[in-house]
Amino acid sequence: MTEQDIQPDFRKLVRVFARIGLLSFGGPAGQIALMHRELVGERRWISEDQYLHALNFCHLLPGPEAQQLATWIGWKLHGVRGGLAAGLLFVVPGALVILALSMIYAFAAKLVWFAALFLGIKAAVLAIVVQALLRIAGRALDTGFKQLLAASAFVALFLLDAPFPLVVLGAGLVGTIVASVRPDWLAIKPSRQTQPHGPRPWRQSLRTMLLWAAIWAAPLVLVLATLGPDHVLWKIGSFFSQLAVVTFGGAYAVLTYMAQEAVQGFGWLSAGEMADGLGLAETTPGPLIMVTQFVGYLAAFRAPEPFTPTIAGILGAALTTWVTFAPCFLWIFTFAPWIERMEHAPRLKGGLAALTASVVGVIANLTLWFVLHVLFAQVNEARWGLVRLHNPEWPTFDWRAAVLAAIAAILIFRLRWNVIAVLGAVGLGGLLLGSLA
Repeated sequence: MTEQDIQPDFRKLVRVFARIGLLSFGGPAGQIALMHRELVGERRWISEDQYLHALNFCHLLPGPEAQQLATWIGWKLHGVRGGLAAGLLFVVPGALVILALSMIYAFAAKLVWFAALFLGIKAAVLAIVVQALLRIAGRALDTGFKQLLAASAFVALFLLDAPFPLVVLGAGLVGTIVASVRPDWLAIKPSRQTQPHGPRPWRQSLRTMLLWAAIWAAPLVLVLATLGPDHVLWKIGSFFSQLAVVTFGGAYAVLTYMAQEAVQGFGWLSAGEMADGLGLAETTPGPLIMVTQFVGYLAAFRAPEPFTPTIAGILGAALTTWVTFAPCFLWIFTFAPWIERMEHAPRLKGGLAALTASVVGVIANLTLWFVLHVLFAQVNEARWGLVRLHNPEWPTFDWRAAVLAAIAAILIFRLRWNVIAVLGAVGLGGLLLGSLA
């Protein structure tokens, strides 16, 4: 192993992360595996222990953990410019693709064949989300207490309509308390690494945080000053900035909260269109949270004044992407110097373990929400005391969506097809069954 293998020059780092950005399909699990193969297994730019420690660290942070891991690796190898290069190259290819797909969707959504195609994509999304739920549950719920946390999160969100941030942050708080008295309930093991020595980098972290907070806020200040607080771009920027702070557990975990606000709160798009956006995000490289860009594009496209719809949509998509990913650089550049110290914080580990367990309940809520809104054209809500009830209108049941969802489940769980192949096959099935409408 040569010195060049251990410490690549900046141009080589850019080439490798450009390749990773173009090939990073398959959600965070596939993206993390791809980076491990490229950077640990083949090139040995960082060690196995460093990679795992950084991955655990990124799980502590809100936002897409795979993109943050790429940013940390770039920072480790070439400082801030390496982190910027690696993080941006992980995001930009997928952002450009999802922008193009959003533009096509906005103009073609009313066409009969296009609606039939997305009938299949929405049905495939049901099976994909169920697969994500089972995979994450199998990894995260390894104790009875974690299972209880997951069930509690599901009940709180689906039946009690509790606020999403309150549920996930409350679970994290419970985890920090339990970790100090019964760490076995959360399967927390003591760290084997030596506690790092030297002064804590408080001043460096504070300067970095203030700088990146200003970068994060800059376009929001511009929008507020020029368009005012009632314009859709301000609402997009402020909403997705709030979302960036509570996106623990990945895109699937936050989709329910985003869908609830974007569909029922702001009225930017329908529940079916939200499922369409997730299907588009599944077909592109980069973080799955890029579905936020699809929402931002449609929201601005449909309330464009004083711009044209296309210009407004592009501005909405760009602003959404900015406020979604600028915080990721803030978290990494601020806290990266603390990574080794965080390995020795059992309460922090407990909070993360509890939060991850609650995310399973969050995704279960998302799954059931998607099932109801994809299979039924009309779903009513009613209150029974504190309990929120979901009452689908049975005459609006779409048998075609049910058939296509069953086919997608067979392709995923029995035949082990990958996500892109499933979306293509079931999308074609939607075109065929759509002609029967």
